Amino acid sequence: MKITKRITIAGMMALSLLIGCGSGRNTGSAADSSEVGVKEPEGKDIAFDRDSAYRYVARQVEFGPRVPNTEAHRRAGDWLAGELERHGAKVIQQKMKLRAFDGTILDSRNILGQYNPEASERVLLLAHWDCRPWADEDSDESKRRQPVDGANDGASGVGVLLEIARQLGIEAPGKGVDILFVDAEDWGTDGDEDSWALGAQEFVANPPVKNYAPKEAILLDMVGGKDAVFHREYFSDRSAPGLNSTLWEIAAELGHSASFPNRTGGAITDDHQRLIEGGIPAVDIIEFNPSAGGFNSRWHTASDNMEGISAETLGKVGQVVMKYLRGR
Repeated sequence: MKITKRITIAGMMALSLLIGCGSGRNTGSAADSSEVGVKEPEGKDIAFDRDSAYRYVARQVEFGPRVPNTEAHRRAGDWLAGELERHGAKVIQQKMKLRAFDGTILDSRNILGQYNPEASERVLLLAHWDCRPWADEDSDESKRRQPVDGANDGASGVGVLLEIARQLGIEAPGKGVDILFVDAEDWGTDGDEDSWALGAQEFVANPPVKNYAPKEAILLDMVGGKDAVFHREYFSDRSAPGLNSTLWEIAAELGHSASFPNRTGGAITDDHQRLIEGGIPAVDIIEFNPSAGGFNSRWHTASDNMEGISAETLGKVGQVVMKYLRGR
């Protein structure tokens, strides 16, 4: 995702005491088009359509880079709110003007969809929907001022959550479920932790629902890369070890252990940390492998496009979260 999604100094110290990561870097190579429509054997009893999630990712990319203050961002935001509404959620839009590190005022909005809004016990699912304004990690210097399509870094998590919303619209959850598309996450700079995750900071500081206090939260970030591997994130283990363990146990039950090795991978600053700071236990499902170079090779580059998205990966992540929501 961005510079903020890095191992912090504290995390580096902690990782020296943690179990090492598995091997194998996600190459970010193009997804085989024949993969879409092929059903995998594991988790076939879980109501989650990976091809639908893939189409949701593609639809977001079709708008263009969803960078705040652009027409693509505005139209995509309207569409996201409409999709949640169409799938039966009570939708609340938190519109904000946020000041970025460089002084730019960002017209932003968090989009919250609630299922069973009357339920007191709630779980929050979230993903950021904005894109990095600059492909500053691209190997081609001429592309580093281009905005990023954000197929994996942003759209993948949103695509999984939109498919979950569709399923919840078909069969209502037995608990309170909130789906949050958080904005202004990716307009930050190295060396300034507070410049990242601006929308999440605003959501925690000024929640759009009075006395909002979900029991726990699950963040999905960069969950669409081909052959992606999801290690347990360090801050997630500290904040919500039980929830983290349960998600990885579910992955094993579904036959996805290779994609969800039960080992700690890195200490990553992301939207979930804003929630943790606000007293909400939260975990981050994110592709990050420090022993193989860190993030997906397409991270913050001009090649973060649909060629790097795997319907199979989206399906595995979606099945894990969906099974957790429905109960094991």
